[in-house]
Amino acid sequence: MDANELYDPDFRKLIKSKKQTIIIPIGSIEQHGAHLPITTDSDIVTEIASRLAKKCGFIVFPTISYGVSYEHEPLTNASITKDNLENILDDILWSLQDLDAKDKITCIILNGHHGNAETLSKIEEYFAPSIIVKGKLTAAMGNVRVYSYWHFMEHEFDHAGFVETSLMLAISDKVKMEKAKKGLIIEKLSKLEQSTVSKLSTQRGGFPRITENGVWGDPRDATKKDGRKFLAEIVRNLAKECQS
Repeated sequence: MDANELYDPDFRKLIKSKKQTIIIPIGSIEQHGAHLPITTDSDIVTEIASRLAKKCGFIVFPTISYGVSYEHEPLTNASITKDNLENILDDILWSLQDLDAKDKITCIILNGHHGNAETLSKIEEYFAPSIIVKGKLTAAMGNVRVYSYWHFMEHEFDHAGFVETSLMLAISDKVKMEKAKKGLIIEKLSKLEQSTVSKLSTQRGGFPRITENGVWGDPRDATKKDGRKFLAEIVRNLAKECQS
């Protein structure tokens, strides 16, 4: 169920009557080569969250479309700091707890951007069950789960490469395949080079330095068919995890 289908009295009654799961998708605004929109991370995670909600009967909230993307400087990024992302999520989660839903809400934070991962791991720890924080027992929000969607697929993930481009082809008409160009192919590097490149990619301004064109992988053979396959796999595996 999408949050835009819910009204105040009904929503409050719903979360107090039985256990509910709320998905909060998080993406980013950042460069994805010359062929994908700067909203790619947010577009993909929004679609996955919507499909997961429909499959499992969850409630999906609007996507937080801004993330921690300073690694893409000086290429396009509309970033928020790690502290601000953490504060935004803290506020949302605490406000849900203050609705007095007791232990009836599970919150799934569904991540669509690698740069958000460090902050999100802290959120999961912060809202661990039976920890007293700010003078309150967090058991009511003790069931906060954080998932990055690419952990639920077998294929090696990328950035504006084969996987992300295929996913976008499956959900959007904004892909410009004629502008798709091969980027960094990490498999061709030595183990030491791979380790160095991986570290640089997360540093401020590091991603363009190692990829040159902002692409990690090769998007040129991406297809809508592969994107649909990846989507089905991700949603299927996420559903199993969320319902376990």
